[in-house]
Amino acid sequence: MDLSAVSEELAEIEGQINDLFRALSNGFQKLEKIKDASRQSRQLEELTDKMRDCKSLIKDFDREVKSLESGNDASTNRMLNDRRQSMVKELNSYVALKKKYSSNLASNNKRVDLFDGPAEDHMEENVLLASNMTNQELVNKGNSMMDDTDQAIERGKKIVQETINVGTDTSAALKAQTDQMSRVVNELDSIHFSLKKASKLVKEIGRQVATDKCIMAFLFLIVIGVIAIIIVKIVNPNNKDIRDIPGLAPPAMNRRLLWNHY
Repeated sequence: MDLSAVSEELAEIEGQINDLFRALSNGFQKLEKIKDASRQSRQLEELTDKMRDCKSLIKDFDREVKSLESGNDASTNRMLNDRRQSMVKELNSYVALKKKYSSNLASNNKRVDLFDGPAEDHMEENVLLASNMTNQELVNKGNSMMDDTDQAIERGKKIVQETINVGTDTSAALKAQTDQMSRVVNELDSIHFSLKKASKLVKEIGRQVATDKCIMAFLFLIVIGVIAIIIVKIVNPNNKDIRDIPGLAPPAMNRRLLWNHY
């Protein structure tokens, strides 16, 4: 069913969403052929912007559907809801693709060295020092190193715990900010939708005013013409080229002739 039969604005929004879906499809196909990591990152950013625009348009579509819901029959409302769900499903598929490519890009850029050990010259120095020490000195040195290791482990545990606490606090703060930003975005979307509706209403009022002005001008010309005919008939009553206007009194000459007759 063509949405223009239901609402021209719905048809326009659907056309914009379909254009974005085609751009996203072509963009992900292009992303598969890109090998450079920096170019992949830029492509993902562009695709993310398109998905954000698509999400905003789907919200506008949903608001317009709800505003027209009371005036449509049940089958039309069901068809519009199916269209909206289909749009959301297709957008979610592109979001999943974006997450997949982002994860692959992050794993490719990650470089971790798991085999970082002591230098060879440092090991040789420790062997030379140990050969010049007695057994008791070696035991004392070992105990001292174990104590230092235990202390380092305790310090590491404290740092890890502090990091966990900071991460928890940061996560809570980020969640609160995310919720606040989500509310702000929803309010901005509502304002944007209201502005679009107001702009459409102003255009309709402008067209009605223009039509009313044309009608008033036409009536004004008719009145001017009637007045001009009346003036000509009064000034030159014997002019046979101008027909008498129904409802007007006979000229003064005729009135005098009738009076003399009686």
